[in-house]
Amino acid sequence: MSQPSSLYDTAVLRRIEVQAAALLGGDHVLMQRAGLAGWRGVLAHWPQVQRLVVVCGPGNNGGDGYVLARHAQQAGREVRVLRLPTHAPRTELARHMEQEYQAAGGRVDVFDHTLAETDLIVDAMFGIGLSRAPDAEVAALMTVINDATLPVFALDAPSGVDTDTGEVRGEAIRATRTLQFIAAHVGLATGAALDHVGICDVAALDLPADLLATMPPAAHALFADDVDTFLKPRHRNAHKGQSGRVLCIGGDHGKGGAIVLCAEAALRSGAGLVDVATRTSHVPALLARRPEAMAHGVDAAGAVREVLAAADVVAIGPGLGQETWGKSLYDAAIDCGKTCIIDADALNVLATAPRLLPANCILTPHPGEAARLLGIATRDVQADRRAAAHTLCERYGGVVVLKGAGTVVAARGQTPRIICAGNPGMAVGGMGDVLTGVIAALCAQGLPSFEAAMCGALLHAAAGDAAARDGGERGLLPSDMFVHLRRLANP
Repeated sequence: MSQPSSLYDTAVLRRIEVQAAALLGGDHVLMQRAGLAGWRGVLAHWPQVQRLVVVCGPGNNGGDGYVLARHAQQAGREVRVLRLPTHAPRTELARHMEQEYQAAGGRVDVFDHTLAETDLIVDAMFGIGLSRAPDAEVAALMTVINDATLPVFALDAPSGVDTDTGEVRGEAIRATRTLQFIAAHVGLATGAALDHVGICDVAALDLPADLLATMPPAAHALFADDVDTFLKPRHRNAHKGQSGRVLCIGGDHGKGGAIVLCAEAALRSGAGLVDVATRTSHVPALLARRPEAMAHGVDAAGAVREVLAAADVVAIGPGLGQETWGKSLYDAAIDCGKTCIIDADALNVLATAPRLLPANCILTPHPGEAARLLGIATRDVQADRRAAAHTLCERYGGVVVLKGAGTVVAARGQTPRIICAGNPGMAVGGMGDVLTGVIAALCAQGLPSFEAAMCGALLHAAAGDAAARDGGERGLLPSDMFVHLRRLANP
């Protein structure tokens, strides 16, 4: 079992299953391996468990469950298979595995809205086989399982979670751990799925590596340790000019804090020089907070052009507002020809006047901003986050960082990346302003836009996790991340 870097969709995994079955001499061999891997997962994580309820569905995921139950039965555990009245095995393979389980002395109970006393529940209802909302009968069983407050071990996927999109339509199992078979599922790494999967592992089922090597992944996962692949130690004779000059634009009246957070994040992430163009009234507070930033009072668009000319990278949007002042600065920044990181109110301005952006621009919307850019509901963005990011790239150009649980980084012609780091404590105002500054600093240090977006989103998420370890998630502030950004940006 291992953490995967490649994530696959259901269509590809189905093709791999067919090839694997042909290679191994039949589907039954693959199912036997999956069920055995599940039993080994039980022994690895709950070695003291004596009583198991294995909830089996009518398809081949249920067959995996029957194999696991048989191994548990033969190991002397007290095992009960539980199924719905309508969920007798429907495939020949699942029927065969049920018969083998019963021949070993196994017991099958029909769900009567109660659970037998147990130490562990194994979810083998649907796996990757359910892509619709569960019916009332299934939902009732799921609710009883979720309300039992017992550890739940999901085989292949928590039932009710779409393994391609991460969408949850109605009730779904909330697993303690999920063991994915063959390869990791792209939908389990982002969105609502993250509330259901628990800790994820992969059992490759001893299949040849070249089976996966020939299949295109739907996305690649990035983990905190991957930051080091983007950032290298600096040369001993480095100077500030080699680390680039970032211009942060924003901070209309009453919103000065946002651009301060952006500027400090750029400094803490390694930018050599950071200019800030903001309302003149915000300059004293900015200099008191962060004297290393070069503050420029800008009360009209014309005053920003000189500082724009000196910049290597522009971060536009934090606290910008959508009034005349903000829109005029937005127009100047977008038309300057420099790499732009576009966030917050700059995204809202873009939504009101859509245009195709240069390929080196980076958009960093949260789901609500993405919905405005696409003219759809936020729930539609969250229902398929990869598809939403792809559509944003097609419509606006550039690189897209769709923020949220399982942040998606996308660009035309690139395999998307999903950030497997971050925590709910980061759901607070100002976090996006910090991310904008981080990405801008990485662009200024020479990373191409797609790499800067990947690394920036990952560095930001990893810093959030480090800050949460220091004092917990609730009450975490964006400024709590600065010390961790500096440390993590220095491999």
